[in-house]
Amino acid sequence: QVQLVESGGGLVQAGGSLRLSCAASGRTASSYSIGWFRQAPGKEREFAAAINWSGGITYYTDSVKGRFTISRDNAKNTVYLQMNSLKPEDTAVYYCAADRAVVPGRESRSWTYWGQGTQVTIFS
Repeated sequence: QVQLVESGGGLVQAGGSLRLSCAASGRTASSYSIGWFRQAPGKEREFAAAINWSGGITYYTDSVKGRFTISRDNAKNTVYLQMNSLKPEDTAVYYCAADRAVVPGRESRSWTYWGQGTQVTIFS
């Protein structure tokens, strides 16, 4: 089992940057793929980015490619989401999720464990 705790959210002006962290705990936490999802008010939760257990495979939704970078430090059991060139449409609660699959799908149902989320608000 894996427990996930997100941090790093906040209020940022458009064009700015934030770095989110997802701290994973559990005996085998470093062996899980980790994904970031986001949910804006009144909208469905959507996939943003994911990374496999080794960091060798990363994938992104088109709307964040070139602006967001996902990475992980297995020594610290932490996954990061560096978000640059932020836009008001990036405003959402950001959740991290974990699953044992090598490359979990982009649907929420493909992921087993979830954190509580961190709010990201971008103003223009």
